[in-house]
Amino acid sequence: MASLLITAERVIMTPADGPTRAVSPGYVRVEDGVITEAGEGTPPGADAHLADGLLAPGLVDLQVNGFFGHDMADAGETGWREVVARLPETGVTAFLPTFITAPVAVQAEALRRTRDLLPALPPGARVLGVHLEGPFLSPKRKGAHNAAHLADPAPEAVEALLETGLVKLVTLAPERDGALAAIRRLTEAGVLVSVGHSDATAAQVAAAADAGARKVTHIFNAQSGVHHRDPGVAVQALIDERLHPGLILDLHHVGPEVARLVLRAAAGRVVLVTDAASAAGMPPGTYELGGEPITMPEQGPPLRADGTIAGSGLRLDEAVGNAIGLGLDPAAAVDAATRVPADLIGRPDLGRIAPGAAADLVWLGPDHRARTTWINGQELFGGGS
Repeated sequence: MASLLITAERVIMTPADGPTRAVSPGYVRVEDGVITEAGEGTPPGADAHLADGLLAPGLVDLQVNGFFGHDMADAGETGWREVVARLPETGVTAFLPTFITAPVAVQAEALRRTRDLLPALPPGARVLGVHLEGPFLSPKRKGAHNAAHLADPAPEAVEALLETGLVKLVTLAPERDGALAAIRRLTEAGVLVSVGHSDATAAQVAAAADAGARKVTHIFNAQSGVHHRDPGVAVQALIDERLHPGLILDLHHVGPEVARLVLRAAAGRVVLVTDAASAAGMPPGTYELGGEPITMPEQGPPLRADGTIAGSGLRLDEAVGNAIGLGLDPAAAVDAATRVPADLIGRPDLGRIAPGAAADLVWLGPDHRARTTWINGQELFGGGS
């Protein structure tokens, strides 16, 4: 694999001895798909010079239900190939395809099907595993999930879902019977547990964190919130240093003022996610989420027939731009979509520009949209120069 030297007017770096920061100007040197050197200045002989915008680590999305017309849970090989090949258009270089609530047997079959098709996928965004959002959720906070398929996390159900080894993240409601034992078992198996679609009290969420939970799925959406005498999931997500709130920053799921609250109260812990549905990247029309129809309007997120928000049409590069637009420092905004999710999912080789990390990079233009994306040092989208 050829060497690569990129210089840029601004580079978001993650030094080994300090926090993520912006360097201006800066450079990244790559050999055999790995970053070998990164620093300040503009050494000669660059293969690409990025005269504006910023060079960032490739974006890492932990919640992608679908994209480009394909629902990941039931997409065939053609759909998977398109999503993996095209997500770099949005700056995403690694992701967790997300399967929402279905009967456990159906989810287990979807996991086996996914395991069998992964080796045939083309170069593109890395599939880091699978995020199961359900079926161990609260019927009181089901959102767009089918209540008929919600269930307690019985030990045999948990084991059936762990069988393929693909599950890397599970969203569940800790107030369900057997949930704390399930959290301990999942954590023991190396699975990240996230509290979500939950009516839990703050104390129940703290107990989930004691058992090993480390994330909260799309804070403020489909969960108990902030009440001064009855604090819920969102409160614990903001005050508990062990928990990382996922935030769908399309400015529809959570208003800008509340998004600022989250970004300030949980500074350095927020994980930007898209919760993208199959309608993402597509024109207005009817699509699917979890086997049921959703409608993508001209403006705003996709909806179920009853008006319930059903995923999003958000791009992760757009979420980074929205965070910056709300006043977050660019290095912190990029960190929330790169290093923080990568570390949380146990992939310290991703989500950072630092020697030894995989050469997954994205050039974000002044509008913060992806212009060029590299994975393992190979340009898979755009034309960086």
